Amino acid sequence: MQAVTIDGTPTHYAVDGPDDAPALVFANSLGTDFRIWDGVLARLEGRFRTIRYDMRGHGLTGLGSAPYGIPRLAADLDALLDHLGVKSALLCGLSIGGLVAQQLVRDNPSRVRALVLCDTAAKIGTPDMWQARIAAIEQGGLEGLADAVMERWFAPVFRLTRREELAVWRNMLVRTPAAGYAGACAAIRDADLSADTARIAVPTLVVCGADDGATPPAVVKALADGIPGAHYREIPEAGHLPCVEQPEALVGHMLTFFKEAGLV
Repeated sequence: MQAVTIDGTPTHYAVDGPDDAPALVFANSLGTDFRIWDGVLARLEGRFRTIRYDMRGHGLTGLGSAPYGIPRLAADLDALLDHLGVKSALLCGLSIGGLVAQQLVRDNPSRVRALVLCDTAAKIGTPDMWQARIAAIEQGGLEGLADAVMERWFAPVFRLTRREELAVWRNMLVRTPAAGYAGACAAIRDADLSADTARIAVPTLVVCGADDGATPPAVVKALADGIPGAHYREIPEAGHLPCVEQPEALVGHMLTFFKEAGLV
């Protein structure tokens, strides 16, 4: 197990692959830990030095001081890369991880060689929506939200044919610390990076599951349309977590993008 203290917070991370390979960093979605990338790593075949981590309040990482916003979460990732001696990396962010990725390229553009933004946007949902979710968690915890979240996370075919896996992913969600989940909800509620979208100057791939119920394809494509030169790809039979449902398709799009952009 690998860990480092960042901003007074014990932070859990994992590094895999050759030390001299290009660094590829993964930032997770709300209510998950870095195991969501297992299927992706299995298909990268050691081509990258992969870095995964649990965002504060998720997985094995501590909560730290609250409240905090997306800038603090991006600073956490920046500090982790400093700790690992990574000057610049390919950065793949999913959902809130996509917001973190956009914030990091805004705050420290030399840190990011390229972006892969999965199932995310410059602004996700509305403040009222997120505040209502925080109130629901404070009243009844994550259990009462879990089934609705599964419907947004996963395509109908996954929920029908992969019930055992679905139950395990549901466990991951409900075992997320309520304070960590609510803190991340508040960070998303307060985030609006729309004014910075057109300033993203690194090669960017934007990906969305065709059945995403959290950030639908129209929302994600609008993000791609706002980033100069960005490529947009949609993955059939995938919801909000294509890294879980369709890792082979996601890896295929990523590798093609990296190759065409001259990054690998």
